[in-house]
Amino acid sequence: MKKILTLVLVSALGGVLTLGAYKLFLEEENKMIVETKNENPTFLPTSNINTPFNSIENPDFTTAAENTVNAVVHVKNVTMSSGPTTFEDLFFGRSQARPQLGTGSGVIINSDGYIITNNHVIKNAQELSVTLNDNQTYEAKVIGTDPKTDIALLKIEPENELPFVTFGDSDNAKIGEWVLAVGNPFNLTSTVTAGIISAKSRDLTGQSSQSFIQTDAAVNPGNSGGALVNTNGELIGINTAITSQTGSYIGYSFAVPSNIARKVIEDIMEYGNVQNGVLGIKGGTFNSDIAEKLQLDYTEGVFVGEVIKNSGAEKAGIKEGDIIKKLDDIKVSKFEDLSGYIKTKRPNDIVTVELFRDNSYKTLNVTLTKTENFSVIFMKMELQDLSDSFKEEYDIDYGVMVKDSENKWLYNNLGISPGYIITGINDTKIETIEDISKIKEQYGDDILENVKKLEYINKRKERKEVIFR
Repeated sequence: MKKILTLVLVSALGGVLTLGAYKLFLEEENKMIVETKNENPTFLPTSNINTPFNSIENPDFTTAAENTVNAVVHVKNVTMSSGPTTFEDLFFGRSQARPQLGTGSGVIINSDGYIITNNHVIKNAQELSVTLNDNQTYEAKVIGTDPKTDIALLKIEPENELPFVTFGDSDNAKIGEWVLAVGNPFNLTSTVTAGIISAKSRDLTGQSSQSFIQTDAAVNPGNSGGALVNTNGELIGINTAITSQTGSYIGYSFAVPSNIARKVIEDIMEYGNVQNGVLGIKGGTFNSDIAEKLQLDYTEGVFVGEVIKNSGAEKAGIKEGDIIKKLDDIKVSKFEDLSGYIKTKRPNDIVTVELFRDNSYKTLNVTLTKTENFSVIFMKMELQDLSDSFKEEYDIDYGVMVKDSENKWLYNNLGISPGYIITGINDTKIETIEDISKIKEQYGDDILENVKKLEYINKRKERKEVIFR
């Protein structure tokens, strides 16, 4: 026992001596390092607002939805469709034309039974009917249409006053604002979907000719012509289009702004057609390339590339190179903003234009004009004068340009299309559209029979002429 105790004590003493020797002779001295404080520390922006997620009140759509569904109707149209001829058709002597049913939506806009919808919903309809939310069905009559904006106005004769939706101001609609889409997708009547405004002044053509409100409210086939309303139940758009490879909703839908739709139907009701006011410029969205050339540090606005002769813009003093920033105090960031706003105006309306020129802002009052003031319709072509800059650039002394054409014969046989230049008719030199107007007055309704020779310049700047026999 004594031997064991002695062994333990010796072992303990040896360990103490070994540790002491290590500490004294082998371990390096520990030095304390003091970190110098940065006098200008870098901070990342951080929100210290601790807002519970459920503290924000959820929007209430019930009142807006209830009021809107009673004013949205189911539109049914019957068109005659020509299909391929079958053996049975030949054997029984049946006609190839067969009735085809199409459906869509519409919005009642007053208690007397006026209904707004899309032109493509009722196009070529042989029979047209409207079913209300209470299942009453009426025959409908087309009052007028405008294919350019895809808006149509219908009329039914109800027995009693109808519920209707009031127009809101689509210019005041904001990106991120809640909206409801109400319509009849897939023949499912009175369907309501919700979303937000994703963008404004959207163009789907690539030509800056459209100005849609884009939303992420679900819209499918059958919703066309239905209502897009805000949370107050005010009509801010007519649901019109979707972009989809399948034909069904995939995330975005597009609506004609209510200010454009309202102006179109008011024109139809008052004038029988749409009165289009024109500013009188050609141009495009201001961009980085133009900003760099002009040594400017912003990229928003509409760059004026050309001013049309005899237009309100020319008379008011707008010049090539100007950058339009506002119309009537409404900000213009891109060309679609400008074209969309002008579509809400009529000829002789005065628009206040704020523009940037020579490093300063200028404000001009422009009286909108009719297209006819600087273009003319001839042989189903819309013709306009050549600008001085165009003549100089392409070394052309005279002629009128084809702005638009519905003359399929001239296109199929001669290739005449927008961009071609008419320089002579029946050996008469054509310098301006006034010369075209004189020829129209000379021949009247028989003009097509009296045009024997046509001279023109194609897009390759080659001079051509054709003699009609």
